[in-house]
Amino acid sequence: MKKRVGILTSGGDCPGLNATIRGVAKALYQRMGGDVEIVGISNGYDGLIKGEWRVMQQDEFSGILTRGGTILGTKRTPFKLMKVVGEDKVDKVAAMKQNYKKMELDCLLCLGGNGTHKTANLLSEEGLNIIGLPKTIDNDIYGTDVTFGFHTAVDIATEVIDRIHTTASSHRRCMVIEIMGNKAGWLTLYSGIAGGADIILIPELPYDIQKVCKAIQKRSEQGKPFSILAVAEGAYDVEEAKLKKKERAAARAAAGETTATNRIARQIEAMTGFETRVCVPGHMQRGGSPSAYDRVLATQFGVYAAKLVEEGVYGVAVAMKNGVVGHNPLPEIAGKSKLVPEDCEMLSVARRMGISLG
Repeated sequence: MKKRVGILTSGGDCPGLNATIRGVAKALYQRMGGDVEIVGISNGYDGLIKGEWRVMQQDEFSGILTRGGTILGTKRTPFKLMKVVGEDKVDKVAAMKQNYKKMELDCLLCLGGNGTHKTANLLSEEGLNIIGLPKTIDNDIYGTDVTFGFHTAVDIATEVIDRIHTTASSHRRCMVIEIMGNKAGWLTLYSGIAGGADIILIPELPYDIQKVCKAIQKRSEQGKPFSILAVAEGAYDVEEAKLKKKERAAARAAAGETTATNRIARQIEAMTGFETRVCVPGHMQRGGSPSAYDRVLATQFGVYAAKLVEEGVYGVAVAMKNGVVGHNPLPEIAGKSKLVPEDCEMLSVARRMGISLG
């Protein structure tokens, strides 16, 4: 009996989405031949709600291994709004269930990050056959050692830091580089170490600007008249740590700030006298072709998801655990984040290298 498999990509894009889609498709066609149909859903859960889908042809999955972004399109549809009926009067959960049935799907593969997995779990609880695949440059999905997209973003952010070194040393400046990551500091930590940053600030460790400036002064006294700071966009200082999230956001809005980097730059200039500049690579960290590592990882995840489809194992999310691809029950990982822990080995590495963590 022919199986109909739906695929959607939700949330922010990242390198490796197309490689994962390809891995799923090629493995399914290889194992099941004409007994499988793949249904592509446009723009994530938004397309599932609106019924925007098409049956895909086998040749659509060729030539996309190296392509960044997603051939299906993606959109952010916040989990907190899934059960809220808005001005359009659409019951989103009911619409997704109805369209799942209209498409005559046997299962649905949801490629995305934390929010995507929360909605995937919701749909699983509603009785749909769901498999999640962990995508994010933040590497913060609970239950998996690594997510596809992370290593490529590390490569890109590291190259930014590499390039900043030459202009920082030439002009004897402090350079504050804003790396993506609102809640988790994995990307900043790894790229900061790989790029030779002198100071790394992440959301999990509120920083003390006095310690930051002391580290810069110490470098100057050692004959190093420039400093590189890798700062996660979600980093905040010890005073902000005393505030609730909404209070921090309100205080920053009143100061005309969205992230800490510009404030850090101003404070460094005022407290040390060093000329300081901010560099924001932004969405470049999400773009371009996936690295060789992410192509392999995405293919591994896609092939494993195809195996789950073939075996009829649903209500789970694919994961890499201790170097082996497996899966976790969706209820156990949905709504949880994997943040940098206090005893993280990479924090110890940074400290032993003399990198200041603020």
